[in-house]
Amino acid sequence: MLTGPPRRPLDAWMAAVDADDPPRLHQFVRGLRRDYDAVRNGLTLPHSSGSVEGNVIK
Repeated sequence: MLTGPPRRPLDAWMAAVDADDPPRLHQFVRGLRRDYDAVRNGLTLPHSSGSVEGNVIK
């Protein structure tokens, strides 16, 4: 999912969760769908705020 083509693995994984019956994963996927653009961008764009977040937590 992190190294494959954008969107397809994430969408396929979310569809597989919908087709199965793990209630906590259903809740997680609902959260991903609420902010889908940000999730997709986080998985596909080369930009990261990781270094900034690391300094904020210190």
